[in-house]
Amino acid sequence: MWSPEREAEAPAGGDPAGLLPPEWEEDEERMSFLFSAFKRSREVNSTDWDSKMGFWAPLVLSHSRRQGVVRLRLRDLQEAFQRKGSVPLGLATVLQDLLRRGELQRESDFMASVDSSWISWGVGVFLLKPLKWTLSNMLGDNKVPAEEVLVAVELLKEKAEEVYRLYQSSPLSSHPVVALSELSTLCANSCPDERTFYLVLLQLQKEKRVTVLEQNGEKIVKFARGPHAKVSPVNDVDVGVYQLMQSEQLLSRKVESLSQEAERCKEEARRACRAGKKQLALRSLKAKQRTEKRIEALHAKLDTVQGILDRIYASQTDQMVFNAYQAGVGALKLSMKDVTVEKAESLVDQIQELCDTQDEVSQTLAGGVTNGLDFDSEELEKELDILLQDTTKEPLDLPDNPRDRHFTNSVPNPRISDAELEAELEKLSLSEGGLVPSGKSPKRQLEPTLKPL
Repeated sequence: MWSPEREAEAPAGGDPAGLLPPEWEEDEERMSFLFSAFKRSREVNSTDWDSKMGFWAPLVLSHSRRQGVVRLRLRDLQEAFQRKGSVPLGLATVLQDLLRRGELQRESDFMASVDSSWISWGVGVFLLKPLKWTLSNMLGDNKVPAEEVLVAVELLKEKAEEVYRLYQSSPLSSHPVVALSELSTLCANSCPDERTFYLVLLQLQKEKRVTVLEQNGEKIVKFARGPHAKVSPVNDVDVGVYQLMQSEQLLSRKVESLSQEAERCKEEARRACRAGKKQLALRSLKAKQRTEKRIEALHAKLDTVQGILDRIYASQTDQMVFNAYQAGVGALKLSMKDVTVEKAESLVDQIQELCDTQDEVSQTLAGGVTNGLDFDSEELEKELDILLQDTTKEPLDLPDNPRDRHFTNSVPNPRISDAELEAELEKLSLSEGGLVPSGKSPKRQLEPTLKPL
């Protein structure tokens, strides 16, 4: 849990290596200039002023984003940006400029900007400002005290969106009303401390996505139904459903506790039997039976509460479906407002007439074009006969018979005789450098090396 003492003792987180600008380690002259104080006014040297501001303002915000925080203090930034024992002397001026541009906002001012009744009990969480801070604000002094907390406006919006999505994807979203303590537990990893959690709730309330109410000493939060919907005020139905949900959780915890007690009584009876203590074993069994009866009664109540909740959830779903149907019927009525059967039939007749007219126009245009291009069929027949007679007189240029051609390096003509084949094989054997031994047939000599074709 956050406390002012723990926050004061927490060390400021510096930037990890590699996340600072390159000139941070490489350009001593540049960094000496950037670590120096601003001039009293920008008019003195606007170039130097803009150069420093353009370096430090984005660095302050990016540092906060990497740290996952939305609250800034001058003291923390001075510690985070120490370099070789030196502290940037112009950070206060940078924070003043960010305040002027609206990128930062004083925490107290942000809280006051949210019109919400639950701020009255949330104010106690925040530190009271020293008297000199209040006087400086009243007198119009724009200096930023080292301990004053500032809020990064854009980072807070991003954190609020993160928390809203986290809630939407959790089991808590089964009903829009949730206990503040349960929501705080859910957001423990997103919000590093309690003050950030409250600021996030204030931002969500400012966006009209949540509303907070105190009920019987416990704070409850109601979320909007959808990401683009506005939250409605907490009504009696919301409170009743919340109380039923709390009763369900209480009964479930009680049943779990009694189940463990019944198991313990059973184990005590078993040990007593082993030790020969019959009366003690009987007492333990009786206690177990009484506990089991209580569990049965609680189970009946739990079933009743769960049945009511199921009916409520079903009714809410039915209401959503009914609203969707109602909106659909309304849209359909508007879209069919000027449409009747008579108008539809008249429109179809008009379309048919237009189609008939278009066909007649097309036929007329087609007839006009072909009349100028008529040909004498007898002349065409005569010309075709002349072409046929000419083609019969000309010899056809057909390719030679493939069988009469001589192809090199190809399979021998199958009409070659066996004697010619023997002579050819003998020539091939002699050309390859091997003489055929006497008394042996060249064909037999080459048989081992021949492969079937």
